Amino acid sequence: MINSIFKKDFLITPSICDYSGYLSVPDTFSVLQDLATESADALGVGFKGMAARNLFWLTAKTIVRFYRRPFMSDVVTLTTWPEKPDGLKCFRDYTITSGNEVLIAGKTLWAVYDTKTGGLHKVEEVYPEGLELTDDTALTEDFSRIRPGFTGEEFGKYTIRSTDIDVGGHMNNAAYVHAFAGLFSVDQWKTMNYPIVEVHFKNQCFEGETLTFSKSYENDVLHAEAVRDDGKVALQVLMR
Repeated sequence: MINSIFKKDFLITPSICDYSGYLSVPDTFSVLQDLATESADALGVGFKGMAARNLFWLTAKTIVRFYRRPFMSDVVTLTTWPEKPDGLKCFRDYTITSGNEVLIAGKTLWAVYDTKTGGLHKVEEVYPEGLELTDDTALTEDFSRIRPGFTGEEFGKYTIRSTDIDVGGHMNNAAYVHAFAGLFSVDQWKTMNYPIVEVHFKNQCFEGETLTFSKSYENDVLHAEAVRDDGKVALQVLMR
């Protein structure tokens, strides 16, 4: 059997910390994305392995719970594993720990896109034979149902830059979170102590496009949405 759990020690460097010296919220999404890539590569289903089969991983949603963010120069343990797939979708789980303490836990909903057919591919056919999959989960929280017809106050615009574009030719998933986070000031972040950040990726975006961000507050939950110039929703964020 092939072990599906990927684990590594990781140094919290200054480049991924915010004004407080702690691992920043948007950089947490970058760290988890990179961790998923390392794990997938180890299983032969990373970018190169998938591209050889005309396949590409799609991220639909990510939810992260922050218990305690690690500080600059801390050494933590990163762990990730894929759950048993369910047809055309699957979950990947993450933890960032210090000793026996869970600092951050997360989960991503993935799908596999077939670049040849233009449709989705069964996830169970992607993994190597003999891979030992589990139902263990890092988070008990479910993804939220984000209501349609969102109305909120516009609080910023972001023009997609060349540095936001990934190998797929569109805006990188973590870049969306960085764009969203950068629209708030340091003073605002000092008051935003939300333990759970949830991001739904709705429609891909490309260099030169402008995203218009709106937000509203309801029952101590921050709802935010990014809309493309054509009116299509690109991103939805919940902080609760």
